[in-house]
Amino acid sequence: MTDDEKYMMMALDEAHKALERDEVPIGAVVVCRGRVVGRGHNLTEALTDVTAHAEMQAITAASATLGGKYLTDCTLYVTVEPCLMCAGALGWSQVARVVYGAGDDKRGYHTQCAAPFHKRTQVVGGVLADECAALMRDFFKNKR
Repeated sequence: MTDDEKYMMMALDEAHKALERDEVPIGAVVVCRGRVVGRGHNLTEALTDVTAHAEMQAITAASATLGGKYLTDCTLYVTVEPCLMCAGALGWSQVARVVYGAGDDKRGYHTQCAAPFHKRTQVVGGVLADECAALMRDFFKNKR
C-alpha cells in the first residue's frame, strides 16, 4: 500500500463518520511530513452551514494544529474531487498537494475552473477512486 492509499483510507474513515450522521459521505485528512495534522468530514447538515465541507473542516484543523494559515508542506487527501469553494480555500492555504479519490463531474472544481490551486500545488486524482465513488453512489441510491 502506498502512502497516498494509506492516507486516503483515513479520509474514507472520515467519510464513514459523515455517513453515520446522514451527511454526504466525504472525508478529508491533512498530512504534514508524515503526520496527520487535520481531519474532517462533511457537517453541512449538522451545522446548517453550506461551507462545512470536509476539506474546510480539515484545513481549519490543520491550521490550528500547525499555528498558521499556510499549509505549504502539507498534502490534503479527500475522497471526492473538491468543489470550487474548497479548491479556492486550498489555493489560499498554499497546500503542496491535493490528492482526491473519485472525480465529480457535477460539482468538482474542474467543471468551472481548470486551475484554482496555488501555482505550485500538485494534484493527483483517482486514488482509491472505486471505493470513494461507491460510498457516494450508495449514499445517494439510498436517498432516492
